[in-house]
Amino acid sequence: MDLSFNRFDRDTELTVLPPDLAVLMVGATARQAASHTAAVQAGFVREPVDPALFAPLDGAFNGAMARALAEWSQGK
Repeated sequence: MDLSFNRFDRDTELTVLPPDLAVLMVGATARQAASHTAAVQAGFVREPVDPALFAPLDGAFNGAMARALAEWSQGK
């Protein structure tokens, strides 16, 4: 899920929006930027994430369940 929001690009042409829509978009962007999810994602960008978090020891996020499913699919 991409939680980032568009940055202002100086090379693009500006589009004039109706005032009500512009206010609505500014309000939505401000609420999104202030959300807990956005703050957590911003922390991931600033600090490197430990690659071990994405490589569990079992090779699955729940090793016991992965083994149970493998045994079940093999008819054991």
